Amino acid sequence: MSDPQTVVTRFAPSPTGYLHLGHAYSALVAARLAGDGKFILRIEDIDPGRCRPEFEEALYEDLAWLGLEWETPVRRQSDCMADYVDALNKLSLQGVTYPCFCTRKDIARENETAGQAPHGPDGAIYPGTCRTLPNSARQDRINAGDAFAFRIDMAEAHDKAGPLAWKSIDEEGHTKEIQANPEIFGDVVLARKDVPTSYHLACTLDDHLQGITLVSRGEDLTAATHVHRLLQALLDLESPTYHHHRLLTDDTGKRYAKRDKSLTLRSLRADGKIAEDVRDSLCR
Repeated sequence: MSDPQTVVTRFAPSPTGYLHLGHAYSALVAARLAGDGKFILRIEDIDPGRCRPEFEEALYEDLAWLGLEWETPVRRQSDCMADYVDALNKLSLQGVTYPCFCTRKDIARENETAGQAPHGPDGAIYPGTCRTLPNSARQDRINAGDAFAFRIDMAEAHDKAGPLAWKSIDEEGHTKEIQANPEIFGDVVLARKDVPTSYHLACTLDDHLQGITLVSRGEDLTAATHVHRLLQALLDLESPTYHHHRLLTDDTGKRYAKRDKSLTLRSLRADGKIAEDVRDSLCR
């Protein structure tokens, strides 16, 4: 673990496309907040269907062109699956997870039958279909080779963890405490059918293992912190301070996305843009 006085931040992109201006801003903010501490780069590549080696190689080049330096070695989530399996097993031993055999169509059909399904930050909340399956029925389906994910039993986990909060720091440097309400997500997935983890589990565990003291990320991920704080409590992990920065948008107010190829750092570089000018335009 790092010295408690050292600020450790991170930038954790997924190599599913080329970095754009929004990514550049997020990386620069994290590096700035690290100050004289440590700025860590992490590759969140748990999605084998979308992540590409060429995108990973490109992001190293783009960040270096931007003038950023980071600690090495770089943690790649795809190389760390055993860590996530171990964490998932710890949660299972606490009785706060269960196998879910539902497909997206199953969930949509269940919600439609039930009428208007309650919604959380990620959309319709999982109706809990597999939560009440008897253990014998679960085991029969597992033995039959049915694919399943692992979900958290949110009510059970929330009761076990008790009241929680996290520290948040705003743009002006003011710190406040925010009450954690993970139940707004319902029974989120902790391990997918094809990968033994999810964003929530992998991100939370990695921040602890890498000694991150200040998580800086886009404000679109603010709500996810409710779930992450719960997982920290259940797994006895350190809870960092959080800073959720503004999201960059174009002239129409639309968020930058990887599909905006003209706004990727590679395109800007190819057009003769100077890194210093890009940094100045993002951080003014």
